[in-house]
Amino acid sequence: MDIQLLKDVLLWSAVIETGLLLWWFAVYLCCRDRLHRFHGRWFRLTPEQFDAIHYAGMAFLKLTMFVLHLVPWVALQIVT
Repeated sequence: MDIQLLKDVLLWSAVIETGLLLWWFAVYLCCRDRLHRFHGRWFRLTPEQFDAIHYAGMAFLKLTMFVLHLVPWVALQIVT
């Protein structure tokens, strides 16, 4: 695999993951109550637990985006 291809893959992965994170946040912001009711059919979660789970999920997605995609992309930009 050539270095330019790897840099492109890492960058596009970060862009796609950022889009997913923004979509998740927008849906959560607009439809929080509906989502809580929908998932409440299967899981007994308080609104606070529901918020914490989504917040942790978004934080995990953002952390993995930085660690697995952006940091290696920046390192390759510096090295090459």
